[in-house]
Amino acid sequence: MSRAYIPEAIKQRVAAAARYRCGYCQTQQAIVGYPLHVEHIIPEAAEGASTEDNLWLACSVCNYYKGAQTHALDPITQTSVPLFNPRNQIWPEHFTWSDDGSQIIGLTPVGRATMEALQLNTPFRMHARQRWVSVGWHPPRD
Repeated sequence: MSRAYIPEAIKQRVAAAARYRCGYCQTQQAIVGYPLHVEHIIPEAAEGASTEDNLWLACSVCNYYKGAQTHALDPITQTSVPLFNPRNQIWPEHFTWSDDGSQIIGLTPVGRATMEALQLNTPFRMHARQRWVSVGWHPPRD
């Protein structure tokens, strides 16, 4: 399957709207030192359009785990729910940070399902966040 061309101007608007950080794990592009991916919220494989309203920024790890998923199982209710939509939903309504800033906590079925599906709290990711916290780079302040 060929991927649709996304003009550079749209990529730049999406990145600016996302504040240059992953819509899922909030990893900041400036911290990781490489451009984040402009990803399809509804994947092309699920007939998602390559239009600005279906695009957002994601780190490579979140983008990898998300793949073509649009829904996931909430580990508490065991119901299938849509994944978090960073373009239309507000991150702090679905997630929060642990006291030490290294772990993402899902607050809602959408938050918990997204947290599990995208593996937001793997040891590697939490270790990186601990280091970022220690130098004052994380969590993002806004």
